[in-house]
Amino acid sequence: MNWRKELRFILLGTVVFTIFYFWPYLIPGLSGDIAPGEDSRLFIALKEGLLFVHEYAREHVILCLLPAFFIAGAISVFLSKESVMRYLGPKAPRPVAYGMASVAGTILAVCSCTVLPLFAGIYMRGAGLGPATTFLYSGPAINVLAIVFTAGVLGPALGIARGLTAVGTSVIIGLTMAFLFRREEAARAAEMETLEAEKTRPFWQSLLFMATLIAILLFAHDKKWIFLALAAFLLAFELVFLFRVPFTGVLFTGGLVLGAELLFRGHELSFILGIVGLSVFLHRAGGEAREWLTSSYFLARQILPLLFLGVFFAGFFLGRPGTEGLIPSHYVAKLVGGNSLSANLFASVVGALMYFATLTEIPILQGLLGAGMGIGPALALLLSGPAVSLPNLLVIRSVLGMRKTIAYLALVVTVSTLSGFIFGKVF
Repeated sequence: MNWRKELRFILLGTVVFTIFYFWPYLIPGLSGDIAPGEDSRLFIALKEGLLFVHEYAREHVILCLLPAFFIAGAISVFLSKESVMRYLGPKAPRPVAYGMASVAGTILAVCSCTVLPLFAGIYMRGAGLGPATTFLYSGPAINVLAIVFTAGVLGPALGIARGLTAVGTSVIIGLTMAFLFRREEAARAAEMETLEAEKTRPFWQSLLFMATLIAILLFAHDKKWIFLALAAFLLAFELVFLFRVPFTGVLFTGGLVLGAELLFRGHELSFILGIVGLSVFLHRAGGEAREWLTSSYFLARQILPLLFLGVFFAGFFLGRPGTEGLIPSHYVAKLVGGNSLSANLFASVVGALMYFATLTEIPILQGLLGAGMGIGPALALLLSGPAVSLPNLLVIRSVLGMRKTIAYLALVVTVSTLSGFIFGKVF
């Protein structure tokens, strides 16, 4: 990769991100309320789309997506193809492959967009389409915190149903995707097997390294700063003693982060400086360290523009949580009352298009249930909403292609609709 040519793209992306990060402060009054009316509906939708991008930039990119990209890059460089194919490949035992993929969300409390680089990493490394899409669905859907929160706010029945159904749904989706595209997957598996065996470091080193990166993602996401600092210190130790990264680069970056933390008390700023320093010394180190940086950057370059575009359109049409976009919310509430198949289908489709940050779907549903939403459509939205979104689908298409993306979306909507309909009939 020619980094001099990429530097222009990096600088342009940084400027665009900075503008959206500070958007309401650059244009005073942008975040203020607007009197509802037919003439202002389009303007409201445009404002909601821009503000949704702003919120996404502030809440999810720095502390969630950036470490996720580094994890995905590490998967593609440090985790051997043989290990991925042994546990998640097309020929791996189904109980092992689908069992591991279906419970991934109990560890990763991520949204439908943060899971994308992780999904792309394991799929490009040789994971079968079935286990990979099972992981893609389960990552954001089977979140223990979200399930407990659902039970506490919306009732034990919905909480338990969400947890049990999400596990089963992820496996059904994965198995069906593997069956629908079995010929393509067989050809892909044969192609992966022809690749030469790689020379990789001991498995325990790669496992420890991945665990450290995942810990950084989780502690950054939950803003556990002390634990994040300890995980970052462990990462520095591993880079120096296991991956032979020059100690001077690690020490300089550590001093830069510590100085920023002491002077500004800005955890996000310190985190950004840490990532910039990490990127610089990984590039200077060369070898597999530079390969890690290149792979992480490639995924970020591919995914981030599509994500921001999708987030804008999600905000434009449906608004942010608690607000309205082009489509008035009372129309949605009317269409999801009762427990008809059409109500469950509509809830599934809306959930599949709208973006939900982790846990935000619960207060939204609380309001919709109070407005007359049926309990069946509520479960349908809980199953489709956190697991898939318009930004998510745009990126999946770039990884899997249009046909597989349409099939994945259709399966999520269908299984969510039927699950909600059955649940509504029972309860």
